[in-house]
Amino acid sequence: MMKHTPTNLFLAIALSLLVSSCSNSYQKLATNYQINKASSGPNYSDLSYWAAHPAIHDPSDSVPAPLQASYEKDTSVDVFFIHPTTYLGAEKPFGMNADISDAFLAAKTDYSPVLYQGSLFNVAGRLYAPRYRQTHISAYYPATATDTTLAIAAFELAYQDVKAAFEYYLANENKGRPIIIASHSQGTTHGIRLVKEFFDNKPLQKQLVAAYLVGIPVNPQVYTSIKACDTPKQTGCICSWRTYKEGYTPPFIQNEKFNVIVTNPLTFNKSIPSASWKANKGGVLTNFNKLAKGVAQAKITDKVLWTAKPKIFGSFLVKNPNYHIGDYNLYYVNVRENVIERMKAYKNEGH
Repeated sequence: MMKHTPTNLFLAIALSLLVSSCSNSYQKLATNYQINKASSGPNYSDLSYWAAHPAIHDPSDSVPAPLQASYEKDTSVDVFFIHPTTYLGAEKPFGMNADISDAFLAAKTDYSPVLYQGSLFNVAGRLYAPRYRQTHISAYYPATATDTTLAIAAFELAYQDVKAAFEYYLANENKGRPIIIASHSQGTTHGIRLVKEFFDNKPLQKQLVAAYLVGIPVNPQVYTSIKACDTPKQTGCICSWRTYKEGYTPPFIQNEKFNVIVTNPLTFNKSIPSASWKANKGGVLTNFNKLAKGVAQAKITDKVLWTAKPKIFGSFLVKNPNYHIGDYNLYYVNVRENVIERMKAYKNEGH
């Protein structure tokens, strides 16, 4: 279990608390990486193409110190985690895909989302997180028809890597185990498609414990037989949410012409759409080994999840009402406990 990790400012930057960066820490960590350059896509039989894998000790194995005493793994369940965008920076050409052998990017991915999000799911003892040729963040904001064409191509290449990784996992690793799909942001862009292609009304659906597709809108009409999770113990279903400051829904969401799945990550119960600070058992923010209890509320609105400004040090400096990067971390313990609850329910169903 990893107790000592580099300072993670990933969440704090997004919440406008800090201006500094982790670049120096990631640069030092990058010296520990050696990833073979892929000429025609990653070879997932090579462990260096996995950010998390049961055969290696990686940041997703870490457990926050306050949770270690009660930590138990259920190695009969697998998690396939698709990490969010870590390929950022205005200096990159529009919509290009990342070099999968980039050691700096690998370190940044492993010690930000894999550590701070992937670790949430390590109660299922076998966690797989592929490296993939993620598209640059700019692909989400095309300004011209040419940009749109480039963005579509970039996302397609990234998805084909994720798909190849999942196919390799199914053929070589799964061996009939139950599966949890977990993702955030760009990971969910690909996760929505992966769940549709491999699980929806397919034989593999019977192995789906749940899909946590977070940070990107999930239209339930995409799926034929997979539904939203309405109760904490429901299985074979989808949980999804996007977090904003109470009272704020961005215009692009107001203009969405489709329904979306919105799950309350404090209650996981459709009949209890609002939960107070007291229901929050702990977030994991910039200090991985400290739980921030009661850090955020959770209230379902039409298409998003609202919370009052999170109760964190320096919160008066937070001006950005978009809490996207804290979608998991503001509700870390509650989501982790729900993963355990759904795994137990799945087994009790006699699968």
